[in-house]
Amino acid sequence: MADQLAVYTTWYPGVERFLADWAESIRQQTDQDFDVWIGVDRFDPAPWVDRLGERRQARLLPVADGTPAQIRGRAIARIVEEYPAVVFVDSDDRLYPTRVEGARKALAVREVDACALRIMNETGQDLGIRFEVSTDVDWSGFLPHYNVFGLSNSAYRSDVLARCLPIPDDCILVDWLLATRAWASGAEVGFDPCVRMAYRQYPANIAAVLPPFSSEGVRAAAERVRGHYRFVLSENGNALPEEPRRLLERARERVERFCGVTGRSAERLGRYVEALNALPPTYVWWWAVAHPDLEDLWSH
Repeated sequence: MADQLAVYTTWYPGVERFLADWAESIRQQTDQDFDVWIGVDRFDPAPWVDRLGERRQARLLPVADGTPAQIRGRAIARIVEEYPAVVFVDSDDRLYPTRVEGARKALAVREVDACALRIMNETGQDLGIRFEVSTDVDWSGFLPHYNVFGLSNSAYRSDVLARCLPIPDDCILVDWLLATRAWASGAEVGFDPCVRMAYRQYPANIAAVLPPFSSEGVRAAAERVRGHYRFVLSENGNALPEEPRRLLERARERVERFCGVTGRSAERLGRYVEALNALPPTYVWWWAVAHPDLEDLWSH
């Protein structure tokens, strides 16, 4: 894939303290044949755009109002008309030097790609933990329940990404929605085991992967997952083929059972969280919700 790529991120209030690190990692890319697109969410970008370097002109997409999903959806709709592919990178994370190079190589052989991550803490310290999934994973068994395609470590060919639109205005888990729609539509998806991003874990994360988990955190995660199924299973111009829909409906039923049992009993939720924190961690998004090894604690 020799054409120029788009690298997309969003700037929002609170991300300022991470932008110098992020911008430096943009400058250090081994593949510099890309344009930076920035969705600007209630944020003054002026003090920061120069950090990208003299030769790097960012495409800014300021919005006066809009939900996070609307901001991303508007940006994606424009980008897919002008570029053959999009590389997503969160602005509170850090790109490794081969992030763009690796995405370009991956998208030459498949339509959707995600790379492995190293997890770091709020101050940028590497915690020695890899966020990853096996390269031979069965996506039909995995993606209905969990996600590894974030808006920090995923990349899409534009024709596939375009058919994953529109994004519902109040969707929270935009990354999982896009990946699920791509998989369900028959796109060839894959995972690059090479670490090409550092993923920052801190209290503002929507999707925590590091234990220990709390009852409040698990309850909030479960509600977000419920919302995901509501959006992905609604037609909204994105009709699902029969088999992906069946798998997603089965996954939704499990989460609804989990929410029903743990919602009725704080004691049951507490026991679940205690047992969850005793399990060996799995570093993918949403693994803490309705864990199959703990089904006796939430299934009835």
